[in-house]
Amino acid sequence: MTGSQFGLFGQDPWWMVLLKAVAIFVMLVVLTLFTIWWERRVVSRMQNRIGPNRVGPAGLLQSLMDGIKLALKEEIIPKTAHLAVYWLAPVISATTAFMAFAVIPFGPTVSIFGVETPLQLTDFPVSVLYVLAIASIGIYGIVLAGWSSGSTYPLLGGLRSSAQMISYEIAMGLSFVAVFLYAGSMSTSEIVSAQQPIWFAVILLPSFMIYVTSMVGETNRAPFDLPEAEGELVGGFHTEYSSLKFALFFLAEYINMVTVSALATTLFLGGWLAPWPLSLWEGANQGWWPLLWWLVKVQIFVFGFIWLRGTLPRLRYDQFMKFGWKLLIPVSIGWIMIVAAARALRNDVAIGNREILAGGAVIIVLLLLATWLIQARQDRKAAAQEQVEAESAARPFDAASGGFPVPPLPGQEFTYTSRRSLAGATTIVQDASIEPAITAQEGDHG
Repeated sequence: MTGSQFGLFGQDPWWMVLLKAVAIFVMLVVLTLFTIWWERRVVSRMQNRIGPNRVGPAGLLQSLMDGIKLALKEEIIPKTAHLAVYWLAPVISATTAFMAFAVIPFGPTVSIFGVETPLQLTDFPVSVLYVLAIASIGIYGIVLAGWSSGSTYPLLGGLRSSAQMISYEIAMGLSFVAVFLYAGSMSTSEIVSAQQPIWFAVILLPSFMIYVTSMVGETNRAPFDLPEAEGELVGGFHTEYSSLKFALFFLAEYINMVTVSALATTLFLGGWLAPWPLSLWEGANQGWWPLLWWLVKVQIFVFGFIWLRGTLPRLRYDQFMKFGWKLLIPVSIGWIMIVAAARALRNDVAIGNREILAGGAVIIVLLLLATWLIQARQDRKAAAQEQVEAESAARPFDAASGGFPVPPLPGQEFTYTSRRSLAGATTIVQDASIEPAITAQEGDHG
């Protein structure tokens, strides 16, 4: 059992703060290079390919060589670009990606060169809100990159990114509320300490699922990579970027993947705490071992990102926004109300486990009933649509029935008539209408 480390922050000497900051920077760069290599290898296996295997053992140095190549490539700057903002945008994206890791705990208190210090750069009472604020600022890098490029496709990618951030960061923030209610704090180190002996991913499973979904949309990763949709926007917000500035955007994307994975580990998977049954070992949560557990948990989430990219197709933009606003956010608000009511009853009313289970059963029944009603409504709409299609198929199709040509409905068949045949039929009809008129005129004259 480990206690909170919150009171230990702010007591490190200056060289220790600098050492930990440099160590975090180096670790993030190495994790980024490894994640790029790992993604290429995993996706290649999914697609029955080999992947990088030439540079270094098993291709491990391929990501480093790609970074050097990008830094040395010729840079092309559009004539219509706003130079100051064009240069500033990738810097904003990269720096904010690094800054978010300042409050992520990596392990317990350890001894470094004879100084007892926690494996965390800093912490304060609202650390989680700090991460959300930094993530919000990071979106400005993408939005400004799209605007400053002076091109249409990057601008559309930047606008999509801002709308996407608003949609999914609301759901992400709401998923944290239940964690705050159970931990009684917004400090990352105290949230980790509160997850003993059971992780919040177990007792707050809906919040965990909402966060995992939101973090994929927040990082612009497949199937939610709408701001850089190659089939629609060429490359999205970074279409007009090249050389080192493009490398900074690339670096920011992968560091953001690690950041949201680390935040999920901290808030829901016990942070650096050892999983069961390793937690039965007395030394599992002491010394440098917790850093290993933290790295394993983060890499599990990173593998989830890679798995999604290799299996799921990109969503349509309206489906993506509908999913965020009409499903994730309402479900988050409903779950917060349930958690708040449960905590209030447990703290203020003397109720036992039997009453809690009974209340949970009632809630589950109500949710199942609501699901059944929604499904029944959708079935009725589908049946009505099928009936309309069947009636449309039974009627002969007339392309010009509404006064202008229309395509056939599902179930209807369109019979093609060439212009020559149509012109011949029109001539025959006209001749047939003229002949009676001529006959009538001859009868009048006779």
